[in-house]
Amino acid sequence: MRLGAIEAGGTKFICGIGDENGVVFERISIPTTTPEETIGQVVGFFRDKEISAMGIGSFGPVDLDKNSETYGYITSTPKPHWAQYDLVGEIQKHIHVPVAFDTDVNAAAFGELEWGAAKGLDSCIYMTVGTGIGVGAITESRLLHGLTHPEMGHILVRRHPEDHFEGSCPYHKDCLEGMAAGPALEKRWGQKGIELAGNEKVWEYQAHYLSQALVNYILILSPKKMVLGGGVMKQEQLFPLIRKKVLDTLNGYVQHPQLTEENIQDFIVPPGLGDNAGLCGAIALAKTLQQ
Repeated sequence: MRLGAIEAGGTKFICGIGDENGVVFERISIPTTTPEETIGQVVGFFRDKEISAMGIGSFGPVDLDKNSETYGYITSTPKPHWAQYDLVGEIQKHIHVPVAFDTDVNAAAFGELEWGAAKGLDSCIYMTVGTGIGVGAITESRLLHGLTHPEMGHILVRRHPEDHFEGSCPYHKDCLEGMAAGPALEKRWGQKGIELAGNEKVWEYQAHYLSQALVNYILILSPKKMVLGGGVMKQEQLFPLIRKKVLDTLNGYVQHPQLTEENIQDFIVPPGLGDNAGLCGAIALAKTLQQ
């Protein structure tokens, strides 16, 4: 079985070919510029690949309501040129196979549940911390949808008492994404995150905001695994800081063996699929069309 997959990100589109076991045969990265240029290269990659189905996990917000006139669209994104763009429709003009569509982070959560860090479980969340912050969730083996789809990267968080940065989200200023995504890091400190690795205060602030978010997700969704990926989370010193702050904030209220100093390193984890979490998730979406 040959399945096509697209992880459509605000910075780059990762396209690949894989099989029903999550094995990636071929993978390519295409910069996200204008829709015409980017989708032209995407279509060129898949031409003559002989795939039987395709999965797309996209940056958003997106319309996932199959009864909507704008199903398959990227909707109110601040990404220039991409607002109200018919992503699925444009792909299907050129690639004539069934397409499964979801958010990029829901797809990544699905991939981690199928083949990665959450394999064997029936619930997890996947948070990406990079150009933006997005969170996908699976509960009782089902991707979480509702009125639209989760936008857990834009929840409200308490400010660090020493942090006077106004926030960088164009919609909400100081929401989680506005305070802790990559652009917020760069705007607050005047340097990219990778250049700030040795600055303890930077990562104290990051852990302050990200741990609050995880506590909220624990209290609301009660996931069995929390997977944290994206470029910012490659700063591995963040994981122990976040785990400690999660336990401190919960303060023993939610009692479970996973939420202890001995076991939390197995509960809040990096992606088991590494940088292929989103791509494998899109393969997993495509696989659902073949069952």
